[in-house]
Amino acid sequence: MIIDEICKADEYFDLSEGIRTALRFLQETDMDALEPGRHTVEGDRVFAIVESYQTKPMADGFWEAHLKHLDVQCVISGEEQIGYAPVSSMVAEPYDEDRDFYKLKGNGNFVTLRPGMFALLKPQDAHMPGISIQESRQVKKIVIKVRI
Repeated sequence: MIIDEICKADEYFDLSEGIRTALRFLQETDMDALEPGRHTVEGDRVFAIVESYQTKPMADGFWEAHLKHLDVQCVISGEEQIGYAPVSSMVAEPYDEDRDFYKLKGNGNFVTLRPGMFALLKPQDAHMPGISIQESRQVKKIVIKVRI
């Protein structure tokens, strides 16, 4: 897992072409103008999902991971906690190949994501997004999926 500021995103361009495409999209796009839903960035290889939701208590959250995509998550407005743990430290439920998703059980650490920051999560990174800091808040967020 990498957490940093969008203004420093170019430091990670060499990780892969897909990551470079995703991070450039964050740097060059007026994210406030993006409507909720799916947005094509580079065909099916890199796409963005814009969501708007209320954060939830940790007890209502769940751990997840993906095998075919990595996530670049960025809060556009509001703030939330996101959990992180190595997938290897978790217990996995059956993988849903159609959704590229599996739920996990275990424990991890949490960090706060605010506007201007991003989290890069690879398949080995279990994550629990959308968690309230002290009380539920409205969040607008973009999740860019990069096919591996």
